Amino acid sequence: MIRLHRVCKVFESGPMKLPALSDISFAVEKGEFVVLSGASGAGKTTLLRLLYADEQVSDGEIEVAGFDLTALRRGEVPLLRRSLGIVFQDAKLLSGRTVFENIAFVLRVLGTARRDITPRAFQALKAVGLSSRVQAYPAQLSQGEAQRAALARAIVKSPALLLADEPTGNLDEAMAGEILDLIKDISSRGTTVLFATHQARLAAQLKRRTLRLEGGILVKDEG
Repeated sequence: MIRLHRVCKVFESGPMKLPALSDISFAVEKGEFVVLSGASGAGKTTLLRLLYADEQVSDGEIEVAGFDLTALRRGEVPLLRRSLGIVFQDAKLLSGRTVFENIAFVLRVLGTARRDITPRAFQALKAVGLSSRVQAYPAQLSQGEAQRAALARAIVKSPALLLADEPTGNLDEAMAGEILDLIKDISSRGTTVLFATHQARLAAQLKRRTLRLEGGILVKDEG
């Protein structure tokens, strides 16, 4: 599902070169739930952005969901992202649309048949426990509800791979536990999950294979 071989990412700022990732190699197999841990600034978000082609690799090879990202053309990026679900620390919901409209919008962009949009959107919202909030706007949601909506938006297209970038970072312990339980449930249905967190305690509690980054270097792969 995911293959990285000797991946490096360097950001350039004028004459300066700022290494963000150095010589990263690992693989995540279909159906795995893998934790990507490390302190803030360790390179977790940069790595995830490489995986969904928001950044380009400086050196090395990356394969995601059958796509060779080192040779990926700009026009192929939407095809890659159709097979991915992405959840961020900030839910990034469209403020002028209801919860239902946020989910349905994804399906419209994908060209889903009109007759299928409503039932699929409701199914995704039911899966995350938001059936009663379909007409609410993002500003009316709690942080936990907003993350549930973001998760529904990620899974409504039945992705093969879910990339979660600190999805519990802004939540209290109870809300974080609820989101984690939802992601575990999604994983149990066969979706591959790469879950990034800076919370070492949380990473340990998950008891899953863990990839740990320090200063852009992969220092641990165990579990």
